Amino acid sequence: MKPDESRAVYDGRVLGVTVERWGAVEREVIEHPGAVAIVAVDGDGCISLVRQLRVPARKYLLELPAGTREAGEEPLATAARELREECGLTGGAWRELAAFWTMPGFCREYMHLYLAEGVTQGEAEPMDDEELEVVRWPVGEIEARLGEIEDAKTLVGLMLYLRSAA
Repeated sequence: MKPDESRAVYDGRVLGVTVERWGAVEREVIEHPGAVAIVAVDGDGCISLVRQLRVPARKYLLELPAGTREAGEEPLATAARELREECGLTGGAWRELAAFWTMPGFCREYMHLYLAEGVTQGEAEPMDDEELEVVRWPVGEIEARLGEIEDAKTLVGLMLYLRSAA
């Protein structure tokens, strides 16, 4: 499907905004290059989460390691890069748990969600503008602690992991 008319109204560093006309209706669409999130389980049977300030939410949120795809970068390569940068985790056996539109009512962000099992600890390399705290949960505590999570991709990822592990 294609709109009758489309015009870019903003082109930022990470995202853009397009106004599309569909018949008599105009829609604003956030353009996004796509993203990844990772459920990472280490050899000790713990998952790694990151706590970081999310300015739009006005608070620190506990989330799966995640990030935005760079131009031309394959989703799995983005996931491995983000996991290393944010948590210092590498290696392991990887598989895709799901891929989905994050906010299809107004945003063109498509996310790939991966499971990485048996990852090993190294040194994190966060970006200069990232202030992250790595938090590890034993796998056996995930279900009881879901109420601590306010981030949708993290809830989806943890629930899909629990379902796949059952």
